[in-house]
Amino acid sequence: MRLRTLTLAAASGTALLAAGLLPAHASAAASPKSAQEGTVSAADLLAKVTSCSQISNGKYKTDDETSATVPVCGKNGAVFWKADMDVDCDGQRTTNCNENRDPWYQDDTAFHQSDGKPLKAETLPYVVVPSTSSIWNYSSAGIKGGGVVAVIYNNKVEYAVVGDTGPTKIIGEASYATAKALGIDPDPATGGTDSGVTYILFKNSQVSPIESHSAAVSLGDKLAKQFLAAN
Repeated sequence: MRLRTLTLAAASGTALLAAGLLPAHASAAASPKSAQEGTVSAADLLAKVTSCSQISNGKYKTDDETSATVPVCGKNGAVFWKADMDVDCDGQRTTNCNENRDPWYQDDTAFHQSDGKPLKAETLPYVVVPSTSSIWNYSSAGIKGGGVVAVIYNNKVEYAVVGDTGPTKIIGEASYATAKALGIDPDPATGGTDSGVTYILFKNSQVSPIESHSAAVSLGDKLAKQFLAAN
């Protein structure tokens, strides 16, 4: 877990520049109820990411104070990394995601709901990707806002979407809802986990609407099966 500094808040300001272009007719789904989603097991997914073919021009830190040890790796149809999980509470103000609960709170996310509002970290599983830098450009790798991510921890699979961008040199962050669904302490100030999280991002995928978790699970399960077949 990283104890975030004010540099994170400054860096994440770049997230305010981008917004997802998604249909305006759909409504948000309820918060996820369990963390074994779909029909593909964590073990089967992890068996395909045991080795890394590095596609990033360097490695990322998991915390401000640590050394850079995490590469972005390429596979057929996906990219992945193995890191920690810090808890992102940015987006719409809710009971557990606000200025009082999160000292680094930002009221916006890089990608927006179909109604134009920021995402809701407390109820929507989403993952944060590093902002574009000389290390790696996520969009050039086929990763976009609303893209599907299989997040694996403690033999559980949770499907999330790419929902926000973060610092250019740090990796390993996901929303309050993602952490909670995986059994990780979701407290934005003191929660998260130091290691053991695998993030598999499926290339050229996009959930529509981005706020529909059920749509992410449905598409994620389909893409996970294709990933197993292609690797």
